[in-house]
Amino acid sequence: MAPLDPIVFLQLPVIDQIIRDETWLEGERRHGAVSPDDPVVRENVCLVILRIGQQLRESLAGAEEPLRRAQ
Repeated sequence: MAPLDPIVFLQLPVIDQIIRDETWLEGERRHGAVSPDDPVVRENVCLVILRIGQQLRESLAGAEEPLRRAQ
C-alpha cells in the first residue's frame, strides 16, 4: 500500500469549505435549501477544485514543510 500523502489531509478543511460555499451559493440561486449532494453543487465543487487544485497543493506543501522539519 502506498504511503498516504499528508497534503491530502491538509486539503480536507479547504474542500469542506468549498462544499459549504457552493451549497450556499446554489441555495441562493434557487431561493431555497440545497443539499451538498446536489449534482449542480458537486459539479461546481469539482470545477473549483480543478481550477485551484495545483495552487492549493503548492500553498499547503509550503505550509507543511516547517512541520516536517520539526519532526
